[in-house]
Amino acid sequence: MDLRAIRTFQRIVETGSFMRAADDLNYAQSTVTMQIQKLESELGAVLLERGKQQLRLTEAGRLFYTQSLQIAKEVTKLTQSIQELQTGISGDIRLGVTEPTGSYRLPPVLSRFLADFPGVRVSLEFASSKVLAQRVEAGELDLALCSAPDLGTSLHFEILFREEFAVLLPSGHPLGDQPVIHPVDLSTERLLITAGHCPYRRKLEMVMQETEHAGLNTMEIGSMTALKHYVEHGLGIALVPRILLDPLPAGTLTRPLSGSLVDMAFGLLTQTREAMNPACTRLYQHLKQELQQKPE
Repeated sequence: MDLRAIRTFQRIVETGSFMRAADDLNYAQSTVTMQIQKLESELGAVLLERGKQQLRLTEAGRLFYTQSLQIAKEVTKLTQSIQELQTGISGDIRLGVTEPTGSYRLPPVLSRFLADFPGVRVSLEFASSKVLAQRVEAGELDLALCSAPDLGTSLHFEILFREEFAVLLPSGHPLGDQPVIHPVDLSTERLLITAGHCPYRRKLEMVMQETEHAGLNTMEIGSMTALKHYVEHGLGIALVPRILLDPLPAGTLTRPLSGSLVDMAFGLLTQTREAMNPACTRLYQHLKQELQQKPE
């Protein structure tokens, strides 16, 4: 069975068109048609039915498409393994990461990894932990550096470090006179919050559950890294990771927050450790070595 024909079939399914698949693969449309005909002849089954408006997968086509994706993964993994046997570690890695980890912790760590393994190509995707978990589960990312997934997931998560939080205030704010800020102190303030899917937003909501106040005054800011600039201009106060506060923005001050919910676990998320190719395994090990906090 011709692997090129399998890839052509996959592209037809993904684009919904023989013509678009031919354009994407730089084939003549007659070549695409011939490949599919040969594939169907070898399988003894019709994979695609042409309608007036669109193509439709037959039951055999749906089964073959699902199984062919796994075949393609295994072929890619085999090719990489042979290349690595000949020339050392190489290959492509799709890494997901949340902010501010992606901007503050990852760059120097990734720089050292790529210096040791120049044959590896890493593509980065920045998104919320929830989105990254969905993409890892769907096989669209090899691994992710994010907060813990929801309970009940089949994904593998290993904690590397805990991100500590602090309250960021405008200079001269009355709460700055306190050495420690308590959750109840925040109940009458305008709180700058991130989007609903952000784990930092959920952390703040958990903190505020310790108070009995409803109807909090909030202002949603879509970017975690932008929060400190809005605090700087006196638009409110924010609960932010300490890593964002070095250096401390001009016109602001910071105070610790009391209570048990003052940090959040972050780590590596994968489908399974065993399914990773050698390049991913090396990156996993490198991130763990560089970022894992040692017990005190």
